Amino acid sequence: MPPEITFTRLSEVPAETIRDHMSYPRVAEHMPLLTGDWDLETAQRFVAAKEATWARDGLGHWAILADGVYVGWGGFQKEGEEWDFGLVLRPEAFGLGLVIARRALDLARDDPSIPHVTFLLPPSRRHLGALTRLGAQEIGKVDLAGAKFLKFRLQTPSKVAVVHEDS
Repeated sequence: MPPEITFTRLSEVPAETIRDHMSYPRVAEHMPLLTGDWDLETAQRFVAAKEATWARDGLGHWAILADGVYVGWGGFQKEGEEWDFGLVLRPEAFGLGLVIARRALDLARDDPSIPHVTFLLPPSRRHLGALTRLGAQEIGKVDLAGAKFLKFRLQTPSKVAVVHEDS
């Protein structure tokens, strides 16, 4: 039976847990913007910055739990006029990515202000089948803070059907 996936605010998770997560070498492999060591203060600043996006945009990143245990963080962040989806899992939870992404994207489909979602992945990511299974299309390469990323877009039509009545 698959684990129960729940989302909670990052501020509900001890900063030490996030520090330890972001210190895994396997996590840093595919995060070109992750530089330097993570200490407790870095983790606290990270959580504060992610909480600020909730206040500013009404949406942001969550802590992700599988059967009540922290497995990573991810969610939506406004990049210009687009909503970008990111997901950073602990190595032992890498296999849960598609299940978690589908659940988060269902939430995006319920929000009419999110017509599509983007994904930015470093070129070091070779296994992109999950994005294809979600229906995302590669739209090009972008530079972000001096790092190259592959950019994908997924249309998020509302799950609510629109009924048209003939006049």
